[in-house]
Amino acid sequence: MNPISPVNLDGRKRFEGKSVLVTGGAAGMGLAAARMFAAEGAQVAVIDIQQEAGQAFVDEIESAGGQAFFHEANLANADQTNQAIEAVIKQMGTIDTLFNHAGTIIVKPFHETTDEDYDRLMDINLRSAFMVTRKVVQHMKDNGGGSIVITGSIGSGKAFVYESLYCITKAAVLMLSNSIAVEYRDHGIRCNAVCPGFVKTAHGLREIDELDGLGQQWQEADLEATQGRICEPEEVASAVLFLASEESNFINGTALYVDNGWFVKG
Repeated sequence: MNPISPVNLDGRKRFEGKSVLVTGGAAGMGLAAARMFAAEGAQVAVIDIQQEAGQAFVDEIESAGGQAFFHEANLANADQTNQAIEAVIKQMGTIDTLFNHAGTIIVKPFHETTDEDYDRLMDINLRSAFMVTRKVVQHMKDNGGGSIVITGSIGSGKAFVYESLYCITKAAVLMLSNSIAVEYRDHGIRCNAVCPGFVKTAHGLREIDELDGLGQQWQEADLEATQGRICEPEEVASAVLFLASEESNFINGTALYVDNGWFVKG
């Protein structure tokens, strides 16, 4: 897929002239979304811990005629986070849209989880989302508003065996999204969450393998019974772009489940 080819139906580039920041955008769903934002005319900045993959994204977009930036940072570190966001603002001039995607998972029985596991997942999934959103909200508030999409999960509202810590962090991330939506609506800032089921990324496939290793069965037949099939990262990215775009101007504080009806089916 050409990352700079428009994907909308009316020929209009939805993010022409916009500046977009994607955290965790060097791989998986974050990368798929970063490519699509670029395809829709945005200049895109990615902050991620994966330096080589992040630079490869920049090279890809620039070779196709787009504009992209990359900053390596551990988003659980306040100094690195603030420095990276300030560098992005200096390069792009503003941040109109934030896709706050960085995150990871730990799969193990709850009684075997350690304090270190708890601290790691809270730092990567929740603390990073808190610090990035706080910094960007202040910027948007001072610059006329913007749109934020935060990655939750089907685990934001549904508990899963062997994923207790992950579900705890993703439930908190969803409430962070809701709280931003309520508090900053009158400042022209919208905030929504995208909540995927199983997605065909390195993260998602590792999750399935680790669950299977603990006796949970999440291969093709089991996925068919829950969400029909495994989701492609571009399908989640398309939902992100919709929530971030002007097409969803009156959608604020929602959780969009990208799971083919699994959450409501039960």
